[in-house]
Amino acid sequence: MKLRWSRTLTLLPALALALALGAATVPAAAADPSSATTPAGDAAQHPARTAAGSGWNNYSCKPSAAHPRPVVLVHGTLGNSIDNWLGLAPYLVARGYCVFSLDYGQLPGVPFFHGLGPVDASAQQLAAYVDRVLAATGTEKVDLVGHSQGGMMSRVYLKFHGGADKVNTLVGLAPDNHGTDLNGLTRLLDHFPGAKDYIDKLTPGLADQIAGSDILNRLNEGGDTLPGVHYTVIATKYDEVVTPYRSAFLDGPDVRNVVVQDLCGLDLSEHVAIGLVDRVAFHETANALDPAHATRTTCLPG
Repeated sequence: MKLRWSRTLTLLPALALALALGAATVPAAAADPSSATTPAGDAAQHPARTAAGSGWNNYSCKPSAAHPRPVVLVHGTLGNSIDNWLGLAPYLVARGYCVFSLDYGQLPGVPFFHGLGPVDASAQQLAAYVDRVLAATGTEKVDLVGHSQGGMMSRVYLKFHGGADKVNTLVGLAPDNHGTDLNGLTRLLDHFPGAKDYIDKLTPGLADQIAGSDILNRLNEGGDTLPGVHYTVIATKYDEVVTPYRSAFLDGPDVRNVVVQDLCGLDLSEHVAIGLVDRVAFHETANALDPAHATRTTCLPG
């Protein structure tokens, strides 16, 4: 009980931050898909990020025979195209992949902290971005790696915005595929009149991730997966954001659900670390992207 309560306490600052961000903005309109990071516009709009992301978001990169598809990284809530991927993007680039990342779910007047706009609008941004990556690389399909909301939102793209024909593999790192109750915090909203409407109006991306939301119900109706896409979910039992952690798992054909602690009992990564620094999760991601050359994942760096 003490451990559960301590995890709940760690969520309060994050929830307060999200609410403060929402309060500082005008009501969020549906995000414009054209505002996603683009090959031509990224360097001009974000020169510092372009420098920081040296090695990925290189639109002259052409996939090799060994790694024939570009990898698109989809950040989580309050993340962005650089900060979320300072560990995994260089890891994949070093292994010969063409790697790209986008910003999505921006709210007016809120810099750096993205993924707060409506999930369906974010999926439209991802659709536009994938099309640009395909055009730049001359390929027919991409692989997607999404952290947290990025893993779930990618499924919205697959199901409702034509992504299933353009994606070979989807890897979710602690994705909230069936929503979250934030260790019971979301149930407290019922005790505060107007709280749900406030969150839905100002930070709709948060409201969409609450278990039982309309978008999640539509996403999972009729089954979790789509034919032709290979799914891997990588979760941590110490997840304090996607709760219960098994709500990340998918059910269906061509699905592999992994708990990092089953591969390395010493792994203490929680929700943020599994996407940012966890080499066990990184190795499993590489295995999912290239299953023909997969190697055993252990506690040792790989």
